[in-house]
Amino acid sequence: MGTLDGKIAIVTGATSGIGARTAELFAAEGAKVVIAGRRKDEGEALAERLRGSFVRTDVAVEADVEALIAHAVERYDRLDILVNSAGDPGPGGGIAEVDLATFERTFAVHLGGVLAGMKHAARVMLRQGSGSIINIASTTGRLAGWSGLGYSAAKAAVIHLTRGAAVELGEKGIRVNSISPGPILTGIFAKGAGMDPAQADRTAARLADAFTAALENYQPIRRAGTPDDVAQAALWLAGDASAFVNGHDLIVDGGISAGRPASVALAERVGLAEAFAQLRN
Repeated sequence: MGTLDGKIAIVTGATSGIGARTAELFAAEGAKVVIAGRRKDEGEALAERLRGSFVRTDVAVEADVEALIAHAVERYDRLDILVNSAGDPGPGGGIAEVDLATFERTFAVHLGGVLAGMKHAARVMLRQGSGSIINIASTTGRLAGWSGLGYSAAKAAVIHLTRGAAVELGEKGIRVNSISPGPILTGIFAKGAGMDPAQADRTAARLADAFTAALENYQPIRRAGTPDDVAQAALWLAGDASAFVNGHDLIVDGGISAGRPASVALAERVGLAEAFAQLRN
């Protein structure tokens, strides 16, 4: 028996990375999954493999999101789970060089897409009196300096938007939570550097060693985070085991937001002690 047997789920951003792995896991646990994304070939291939369906969706376009929700209801007559996972790397650069149009596009995808998804899913779930909405935020919405300004600001807004929706919809039987992943090894980093999206997705795993080394001084759990780490958290929030969890931001970051690895801090203290000792000599 699967955790999500008989459930109907939509996963946006499901053509790669966290969204794709979440769709796979939900299907393996018994859910019927509607896959949403901008890349038609990848989406249709995944939908066929999971025996679900695909709807090409740009979450920055509300009409696309509305049509996505309508497809799920027309096909399955209900909607139990919505995972808002669509996203892109967003622009880099400093505050003095920020392009406002690009900044606004980042907000349209990461925040507007989440809001549109919740808006149209809530209309269905309110009629049912039940549902679970899961928004993929980021630890960059909590910690500055880890991503571009637009991306981190949008993710911070997603965390608070989740709380606002949770206190409204919780009274109606609908739970709304977010997940804040830390650095997860997906193609999004290579895409941000201009690599072809399909190639970026295929080659992401090859960077595991370099990824882990780059995080050595920041992440207590010494390995690269994977899409499955986040998908497993989403599975728990989607299922009945989390029935009393609402308005929560579940951090999945290997301990980055808790603090630096103790061994790193200890090594620094030892180094400082040695430096002071040399001054005394």
